[in-house]
Amino acid sequence: MGKLFIYYTHTGNGKLIAQEMEKKGYDIREVKPKRDLPKSFFWGVFLGGMFAMFHKKFKLKDYDASLDGYDEVVVGSPVWFDTISCPISTVLSKTDFDGKKLSFILYSGSGNATKATEVINSLYKDCKITVLKEPLKYSEELSKI
Repeated sequence: MGKLFIYYTHTGNGKLIAQEMEKKGYDIREVKPKRDLPKSFFWGVFLGGMFAMFHKKFKLKDYDASLDGYDEVVVGSPVWFDTISCPISTVLSKTDFDGKKLSFILYSGSGNATKATEVINSLYKDCKITVLKEPLKYSEELSKI
């Protein structure tokens, strides 16, 4: 059985983590919304945060929800306004993780994800959650995964 890392990135932190996960033997599945946020850091994070705060789901490009062949799945998401990103929120609503060893890697500008962690714990009991502070700026954070 295999290992899979499903992630979304807006600023590149998720891509960096995906490269590390690939080195650890994980297959990589990047989630892309049909309509992405503005590339401007301020507007992208601001709008993403507003959408996340209101629990908006994004339509995804060619998302494969099948987990056949994987026994371990790690989900990676930026944290916007202390909330899981909209694309990953959509993934969680479309994917059946039953019978899989599930864990999360959250990446945040502040390094905090209190509410996001609480939501994940309420949905998925006993899963491991790792919170990283901007791995692109603080490469030492990658040692936590």
